[in-house]
Amino acid sequence: GLMRFAANLSMLFCEAPLIGRLDAAAKAGFDVVEIQFPYEADLPDLLAAKERAGVEMALINIPLGNFDAGDVGLTCVPGREAEYRQAVEKCFDYARALGVRRINSLSGRPPEGRGEEATRTLIDNLRFAADRFAEIDATVLVEPVNPNDVPGFLFNELDPAIEAVEAVDRENVGLLFDFYHMAQTEASLSNAIQRAAEVTAHVQFADTPGRHEPGTGTIDFERALRTLKETGYDGCVSAEYRPIGETAESLGWRKDFEKWTA
Repeated sequence: GLMRFAANLSMLFCEAPLIGRLDAAAKAGFDVVEIQFPYEADLPDLLAAKERAGVEMALINIPLGNFDAGDVGLTCVPGREAEYRQAVEKCFDYARALGVRRINSLSGRPPEGRGEEATRTLIDNLRFAADRFAEIDATVLVEPVNPNDVPGFLFNELDPAIEAVEAVDRENVGLLFDFYHMAQTEASLSNAIQRAAEVTAHVQFADTPGRHEPGTGTIDFERALRTLKETGYDGCVSAEYRPIGETAESLGWRKDFEKWTA
């Protein structure tokens, strides 16, 4: 199957308010979108906008806790399991209505000195989420996030995240592989793509440094995408970058990406 290119509407098409971005993405030629946290929009409004635009929604994130208080995810935080389960339910309602099949469960930061306990908490929470989301045939994702952006995140690099996915031991748990994060933490991006291949269930990208569109940084996207194709990956590859100018002017990568993954 062919890879499909998606637009992350939390970063792209920000010229419009969230509800208007679905239409903007469709007009720019995307038939797949994702939204990190769709909860700022009322579900009926979002559903109507999705149907109007005729797009598929590939991925949303489970609510991450209280960002202003420093939360970057609840999945690994001991003592907040009840809050995590509530977050799962909120996400479930949106995912079921919007037909979402990929659910990003941000790991979060372990409290100081409680790394092992945090990993156990994460595994239990992911099993809960996986069993819940199996009801709508959705896959729950673990995402490693680079330490420059989020210091202290449970998984700042690839291998511990792969191990966690394997430890959860559910068919519908996988890895979210983001070129932007992995290019910063792994010695070789293409080697990392190969190492992660068996568990990778969703892919995102931005160039680095800067987290802007491809061609603004140092990532060799041709090599990365050809490697990804060799692994047999046929899911979404989603643009999650901050356009330097207007979103519409930042989309030059699409022709190349289609060529390199054909």
